Amino acid sequence: MNVTVLTIDSATKLPPEADGAVIVTGSHGAVYAAYLCARAGVRAAIHHDAGIGLDEAGVGGLAYAEKLGMAMAAIATESARIGDAGDLLVRGRISRANAQALACGVAIGMSCREAVERLKRAPWPHRPPPTQAEGRYEVDGILCLDSASMLGPNDHGRVAATGSHGALIAGTTTAPMRPRLIMFNDAGPCIERAGIRGLDVLEQAGIAAIAVAAHSARIGDGRSTLQDGTISAVNRPASLLGARVDEPALALARRVAEKVS
Repeated sequence: MNVTVLTIDSATKLPPEADGAVIVTGSHGAVYAAYLCARAGVRAAIHHDAGIGLDEAGVGGLAYAEKLGMAMAAIATESARIGDAGDLLVRGRISRANAQALACGVAIGMSCREAVERLKRAPWPHRPPPTQAEGRYEVDGILCLDSASMLGPNDHGRVAATGSHGALIAGTTTAPMRPRLIMFNDAGPCIERAGIRGLDVLEQAGIAAIAVAAHSARIGDGRSTLQDGTISAVNRPASLLGARVDEPALALARRVAEKVS
């Protein structure tokens, strides 16, 4: 079967060719990422499980996709780098699969490459998803974003809690916006520290950044990062603001926000 296969580091950047394709994306497997794939008309998708995390949010999109009739699977955080679709394809191993993916022959422990071949037989087209807004909220004067891709130039100097992982791509896309402090989910923190390597990028730019433990907050949910998250990683600019591992993210955010105001 002649089916296009695409490797895309972020589900927020799906091209028109995604329609009818099998997608391997470096994004986590939470609901909004699954929605983006369904909206783009992909045949089937493989995401990163982001350490699965609190309330199994890192693979929450699999059940969402299943209701739409879309095959979706996730790659184990210990097998490949989050935010790096090429690495998922080369080294990734399946940790979860929904009913449609299992029906195609995808199995737990299978290589990503083999799963891609099986998913070329996935049912398509499937039911289009209902429109879903990505969250942008204010909590105690702190910006909460379900995706770091929502951070914009007008957010310069803000304290921002995001639902995104803290991989390299997160660091490079948010650094130009120059927040005062930005928070991510550590995604496990994933093989080779991949879930927090964006903190290094932000450190080089002089921007304070922290990550919260995946087991403490729901990935894909900025408010959970802020209100539930326990800090697991801190870069040097954040440590100069008083950030400490094992501290509640909310306590740090409130202190920094008070200083900014």
